[in-house]
Amino acid sequence: MAVANSLSACSSKHIYGRNISLPSLGKVLKPGKVLLDQKQHQGRRGFLKLWLGNVGLAATGNAYADDQGVSSSRMSYSRFLEYLDKDRVTKVDLYENGTIAIVEAVSPELGNRLQRVRVQLPGLSQELLQKFREKNIDFAAHNGQEDSGSVFANLDFMEVVEFLKKPERFTAVGARIPKGVLLIGPPGTGKTLLAKAIAGEAGVPFFSISGSEFVEMFVGVGASRVRDLFKKAKENAPCIVFVDEIDAVGRQRGTGIGGGNDEREQTLNQLLTEMDGFEGNTGVIVVAATNRPDILDSALLRPGRFDRQVSVDVPDVRGRTEILKVHAGNKKFEGDVSLEVIAMRTPGFSGADLANLLNEAAILAGRRGRTAISSKEIDDSIDRIVAGMEGTVMTDGKSKSLVAYHEVGHAICGTLTPGHDAVQKVTLIPRGQARGLTWFIPTDDPTLISKQQLFARIVGGLGGRAAEEVIFGEPEVTTGAVGDLQQITGLAKQMVTTFGMSDIGPWNLMDSSAQSGDMIMRMMARNSMSEKLAEDIDAAVKRLTDSAYEIALSHIKNNREAMDKIVDVLLEKETMSGDEFRAILSEFVEIPAENRVAPAVPTPVTV
Repeated sequence: MAVANSLSACSSKHIYGRNISLPSLGKVLKPGKVLLDQKQHQGRRGFLKLWLGNVGLAATGNAYADDQGVSSSRMSYSRFLEYLDKDRVTKVDLYENGTIAIVEAVSPELGNRLQRVRVQLPGLSQELLQKFREKNIDFAAHNGQEDSGSVFANLDFMEVVEFLKKPERFTAVGARIPKGVLLIGPPGTGKTLLAKAIAGEAGVPFFSISGSEFVEMFVGVGASRVRDLFKKAKENAPCIVFVDEIDAVGRQRGTGIGGGNDEREQTLNQLLTEMDGFEGNTGVIVVAATNRPDILDSALLRPGRFDRQVSVDVPDVRGRTEILKVHAGNKKFEGDVSLEVIAMRTPGFSGADLANLLNEAAILAGRRGRTAISSKEIDDSIDRIVAGMEGTVMTDGKSKSLVAYHEVGHAICGTLTPGHDAVQKVTLIPRGQARGLTWFIPTDDPTLISKQQLFARIVGGLGGRAAEEVIFGEPEVTTGAVGDLQQITGLAKQMVTTFGMSDIGPWNLMDSSAQSGDMIMRMMARNSMSEKLAEDIDAAVKRLTDSAYEIALSHIKNNREAMDKIVDVLLEKETMSGDEFRAILSEFVEIPAENRVAPAVPTPVTV
């Protein structure tokens, strides 16, 4: 069974016009809709005039609205270095892992007054940090950056802090303080920690409650709790009210059995009223977290309630490194452990996963009587978290040999297919339900994945079954490939129905209902397709997997001698590193350039 890295669906955002030109704003206010006719266009333009009446715009009418943070002025990096050399910089606030800086500097163009500007940094270097220290510049990475790896990646968070600290800066130009911020992201990414970090940055009271605490069997209790909560919040303004797992109370109304107005819906109605009933800029901001934004009531998501919707995704490699530094602070490590290497080996891990990883490693070290965590404990902990508990290696010769050929089949097919991730290790040590494992490590965190890369994953996933068929004959293929077949079938379906990577055409054939966790909704979406289209989809998926299987069979048949030698070594050692595997394979066949070496990792350092 091959353990492949999870695939995250990629999405792109169309950027609409930013000029504060009333005619253009009137046309793009509703992105994705059909352009308005002249009468509708003029009506929307008048509506915008009404709302913009109290907002101070630049005289040109085309002022640039910087939606990346509170600092609308930008400074080039070279200009920033010039100011730094001339001792004009007084303070530097670092965000987004040191790639964004909000700088306070003395500007001669403004009569030597302090100016707050945004600077895009190429990255933090030791030379730059040393210069900050030599110049006695106040610099810091803000709270929360270590909590989720991307806490201030979106500078909307800075706006929330600034709203609470200095509301007059925004009310002076007619801005309305946002009433709500919705944090959207998978479990374990630090949404709750982020809300606490915002409150800590702003230095304001923090009220926290779970969405499930509002719902009771007695009618009216939930609504009463909402009223009491917001009454207390207004008495302590400015403050933050945090509602965790808001989908427990904010689910779309009218979806219950019979569509009745149950206790949960009454609670939601009261929450809607409280959020939209604030008197002006009271300084009370509602922050809510959910991992199911698709089921929230539309009235809850409209502007005026949750004005900001911020995605808190799993951290990238730099974010994972920062998280690991935080959780490694109270642990002892051997000199062969590098946090950067761990970060590169854990794509898709959330902050909670990384904290659990280091804790598991510490437990293993203690169990083995060690005084510090070594790379062995780190390796075993990653294996345990991803694949499950370690089992006993099989002693039956035929079964062990079959598993070895199966796993080496994955490794060979993946390595010889351009676009595939590099092999990190092959092992016969069982974990979870898998009798053996082949690990692949990506070159970087994939944000955009090509058709070639997806197809290569299908070829690699079918390598185990292909090896069984070629080596032992078709009648001897086993059930060991069941997990691989599930993965490659799902991936092939995504290529056809979601990514538009088939001869059917560049269509997305699956609506949100088809991707829902509700089985009934998925069945309804499937039934909404024509019979002909469903047949075309199945045929396209079959063509993809059939062509991939033919390539996998070809790789195995053409490299039988190399496979036999690698299997002999694996049976003896039970675990083989990616470098060992590639060294043997390269004696028999030329490996594609991109797959010849594993991704470069930093030299291990003591942590």
